[in-house]
Amino acid sequence: MGQGTTDAIRFPEASSQDVLTGILREGAQKLLTDAIEAEVAAYIEAHKAVQDARGHRLVVRNGHKDERELQTGVGPVKVRQPRVNDRRIDEDGRRIRFTSSILPPYLRKTRSIEELIPWLYLKGISTGDFSEALMALLGPEAPGLSASTVVRLKEVWQRDYEAWRKRSLADKRYVYFWVDGIHFNVRLEEGRQCILVVLGATPEGRKELVAVQDGLRESEQSWRELLLDLKSRGLAELPKLAVGDGALGFWAALRKVFGETGEQRCWVHKTANVLNYLPKGKQGKAKGMLHDIWMAETKVEAERAFDLFVETYEAKYPKAAECLAKDRDVLLTFYDFPAEHWMHIRTTNPIESTFATVRLRTRKTKGCGSRVATLTMVFRLTQCAEQHWRALNGSKLLDDVIRGVQFVDGLRKDAA
Repeated sequence: MGQGTTDAIRFPEASSQDVLTGILREGAQKLLTDAIEAEVAAYIEAHKAVQDARGHRLVVRNGHKDERELQTGVGPVKVRQPRVNDRRIDEDGRRIRFTSSILPPYLRKTRSIEELIPWLYLKGISTGDFSEALMALLGPEAPGLSASTVVRLKEVWQRDYEAWRKRSLADKRYVYFWVDGIHFNVRLEEGRQCILVVLGATPEGRKELVAVQDGLRESEQSWRELLLDLKSRGLAELPKLAVGDGALGFWAALRKVFGETGEQRCWVHKTANVLNYLPKGKQGKAKGMLHDIWMAETKVEAERAFDLFVETYEAKYPKAAECLAKDRDVLLTFYDFPAEHWMHIRTTNPIESTFATVRLRTRKTKGCGSRVATLTMVFRLTQCAEQHWRALNGSKLLDDVIRGVQFVDGLRKDAA
């Protein structure tokens, strides 16, 4: 039986265009599968010499992940991605994880070129390889995306970014800041090691991108330059609260530039840091005890749970207890703000969720990335994500926060 007959049996009611789409879809599936398999094989081969004390390899294949469906320009394509077991630990004590540069965990649809190009750039794909990468993801849309077309798109976005970073902030006010230093697998020029990101909550409860700037690691000086730049462009009103990771040089800079802004350490970061000092067998119970602290209904209950954790672990695991205890006050600041806002201000999740798919702290690409191009791509990616950010719960209470109304355990003091 000929191939044409086979296709006719497969698509008995399909037009010739539908048949062609089916063939393209099968081709896209095979191309994606082969590319991902090759990527995983190369990753494992590159680390085959890394072994533990018993001579066992630390980076190995571990079957496949569950099949998922990817919506592409040629219709749904099913992909089954190999699973990699990477047991190496980075310099910060974090488990290294393999993330596909071709197919990130979040990707379910490929409808937006404006989201894909920034993502591909930040994952280390060179401009010359964009057409091939996009063809697998977008189907027949992609052939027109030559290297020159991509370059022109990047130039337009770069102009947008330059105008945005110089915009006046005189008419802006932000009640809350979320801050973080984002590390990508693009090695920046001039020794600039990371991208500093600030998100803000407006008085209406919307989340907005406030600043994207490169920095020397996450140093106090870099953050100070960023905050002073915000003030110089007219941001006169201080945010009432800033939320961030305890490791940032941001806090020292904040106290010098916006000295009256409250400080809230991120509970997700703190939990991960504390658990790193505990054996795996103890982490489940410890995580539950930490959960009891930040989920307590009142500050008194949180303090009691805090004391219990420290007393439980300080004898055998003093580093875990110390890691938690040193930030005690700034971990519980959120109790002085509306309870409706707690889920938003206990963590830096607005930034983490946006950049989780392109964040990579463990490796750098061999080539250097353009400083401006990287900033532009981060800006563009965040702009795309911004369209889907949800408003704060209890947005009407932001006016009380601005006016300095006191809250006790999440309730107005006069109602507590």
